[in-house]
Amino acid sequence: MPVPPDMTTASPLTLEGVAIGPLADVCLHLAPGEITCLSGPSGSGKSRLLRAIADLEPHDGAIRLGGQAQASLPGHAWRRMVMLVPTESQWWAEEVGAHFDHDGQAGLEALGLSPETLDWQVERLSSGEKQRLALLRALSRRPRALLLDEPTAHLDHATTLACEAFLMAQARDHGLPVLWVAHDPQQIARVARRHVRIEGSHLEAAS
Repeated sequence: MPVPPDMTTASPLTLEGVAIGPLADVCLHLAPGEITCLSGPSGSGKSRLLRAIADLEPHDGAIRLGGQAQASLPGHAWRRMVMLVPTESQWWAEEVGAHFDHDGQAGLEALGLSPETLDWQVERLSSGEKQRLALLRALSRRPRALLLDEPTAHLDHATTLACEAFLMAQARDHGLPVLWVAHDPQQIARVARRHVRIEGSHLEAAS
């Protein structure tokens, strides 16, 4: 597993007055070690909000990780701390293992993958295998916050449950604030401490 940070350094992820696309004045506090689920209609701006938090799209407002302002860092440095895992991951090398910064085998078994997977060619991976490996790849970079865009969209129910348990443990054990885009009410009930929903141009607490 990624080396746990000193828990005294675990930091909240805070949005103040963020605006992008149809969304305006988004304020949100994501506590260390807690998962917040984000839902909303198709096209409402969920993925764009995650991309704004990751500093991949221009936006208004302020975003901070603890005392560190997003605007004070180059984009690549911010994204190593506040890491986005999109639904469809990108792969730039032919071999799976070439994409990992640290111990690539950590977490493979928990997600139903064999150690040999790291020796495979990317082209032989299924969508579900890519999705799970993208999560492990992100965690191998030892981020301080995670942004997850439907991280179990390509998985069957049993593998989804295993993935949920793994991510909940990672958030808790490493003090990661997590914003998780999800649509399934049952999944939201299982993983989230809090649920927020996009309604029109605003973000609201979901009942």
